[in-house]
Amino acid sequence: MKPSLQAGLKHRFAYTVPASKTVAHLYAEAPELADMPEVFATGFMVGLMEWTCVQLLAPHLDAGEGSLGTHIDVSHKSATPPGMTVTVEAECIEVRGPRARFRLSAHDGVDEIGAGTHERFIVSWDRFNRGVAAKTAKAAARVDV
Repeated sequence: MKPSLQAGLKHRFAYTVPASKTVAHLYAEAPELADMPEVFATGFMVGLMEWTCVQLLAPHLDAGEGSLGTHIDVSHKSATPPGMTVTVEAECIEVRGPRARFRLSAHDGVDEIGAGTHERFIVSWDRFNRGVAAKTAKAAARVDV
């Protein structure tokens, strides 16, 4: 990662919520969710927050690097119907080795809908993919037994 990755960096990302990002679409195979109100799902809000942090990090990573979410602690405070635009603001509040922590807030133009913190770990994709391949092989060996 580049030395430009430092606490204090900020990024804002706006996203208009489509009907496909409501609770019923979080797990299409879950009948328990199908009857839920048509509002922005918490799981998709978390994903939008992660996406914003990934965008913040991108110019500060070296070729072949990426980041993985390792911890998230956010609240979802207010419902947002489809068609509204959610703006996520992320601020890098700490860089400690390959770990970066972020303060997050999300607003739909009427209410703050979510806030909290998130941590991401900077990785080499080659090394990460080798680890996933090893785990896949280990799982396959257990099935063959």
